[in-house]
Amino acid sequence: MTNGRSLASMRRIWVLMGTVFVDMIGFLVVLPLLPYYGERYGASDTTIGLLIAVFAFAQLTSAPLWGRLSDRLGRRPVILGSLLLAAAAFVLFGLTARIPGHVLSLALLFVSRFVQGMGGGTTGVIQAYVSDSVEPDQRTRALGWLTAATSAGVMLGPLIGSLAVRLGDEAPGYVAAGLCLANFVSAWLLLPESNPRDAASGAASGEAIATAGRGPAGEAAVPRRRPSLRRAITQVLRHPAEERSRLIWTYALGMMAFMAMNGVIVLYLDRRFGIDAAHIGWFYTYVGGVSLLMRALLLGPINERIGDVATLRVGALCLCAGLAAVPLPGTVWGLAAVILLVPVGTALLFPATTSLVSRHSQRDDTGQNLGVQQAFGGVSRMVGPIWATALFEHVGWRAPFWAAAALMLGVVTISLGVERRGRWTRPVEEVPDAAAEP
Repeated sequence: MTNGRSLASMRRIWVLMGTVFVDMIGFLVVLPLLPYYGERYGASDTTIGLLIAVFAFAQLTSAPLWGRLSDRLGRRPVILGSLLLAAAAFVLFGLTARIPGHVLSLALLFVSRFVQGMGGGTTGVIQAYVSDSVEPDQRTRALGWLTAATSAGVMLGPLIGSLAVRLGDEAPGYVAAGLCLANFVSAWLLLPESNPRDAASGAASGEAIATAGRGPAGEAAVPRRRPSLRRAITQVLRHPAEERSRLIWTYALGMMAFMAMNGVIVLYLDRRFGIDAAHIGWFYTYVGGVSLLMRALLLGPINERIGDVATLRVGALCLCAGLAAVPLPGTVWGLAAVILLVPVGTALLFPATTSLVSRHSQRDDTGQNLGVQQAFGGVSRMVGPIWATALFEHVGWRAPFWAAAALMLGVVTISLGVERRGRWTRPVEEVPDAAAEP
């Protein structure tokens, strides 16, 4: 029975990996090209930061809602809906090249990014799908496989984009939209629901009340009303030292530092080394290849040997060192050597942090808690590129990388308070039913 269940779980994970792989190809077809398109339409460096950040703003507003909706209706319909939104966003991206006037083109580019961000707000749902499908002690490994699939998409997407842009400015958007539509059809046919019990009960009653099984003496447990989304977010803000809150802050600040680098890296490569839109794909392929190797082959053995918490800390240290070293080399080959620390760090830091958050969540709250994590990550994805591009434009090209490295030192400090041995804690501050919001 266990082997059969394990095989079924692995089939689900493999199908999900294929879905996120194709989705990430589409995403990366256009992402490295955004600064070039923005400059073509008259955007300043700081405006380009806003263009990158609007995606995160859309994620911020949608991620917790998607997470809670997936707890009620199931993960599958939410994932399918996100693929359709992404396809629409990429069509809009392609249309920007056909609209006369730079102002209108830039405005449509912002709209495209917002719609794409709405579709990208389901990251927590995808992570919850993994939590539904595998045992707790295997979640870091499974999340590593999942992010390995995204890293494979990171390898191929930019190359496709760099080739497509040679066919015309509108081509990358249409290519990405076609990939998303094909991905939707494939997921519709192959991706099963991972949480049918919750989906069935949510569809039947529309209530967010989860029973907690049986108590230690065998008596029926009192039904527990799931805390409101607002209360779950407030808990992280008001009690940052609690275990799950500390983990969410670790994820959020680490993501801010990483996205600060992402906000300026294309501008940096263009202006210091002369790398243009037709060649930027090679850089992303190189970094994505390192990330794929880490997540597919090395993350699992490292995590099994040293545990989730140590994996998190080593990842934070590697990311800190990599960010500090990026502006130091004077050649592309030197940069290629030091930037290795960045994908190594992210491959260790983020899957381990997400796994620990899921371990500190009850099953019925997993989607919501991971959605809250993604909401805080969404703030980081929004804020990081804005201040990084502002520093790049007004202070200097080294400033954003070193500021991000300083932020990562704070993450390392926060991670020192994470317990060495994970334990199951209350998912959110419990409140009487009368005070809980529906």
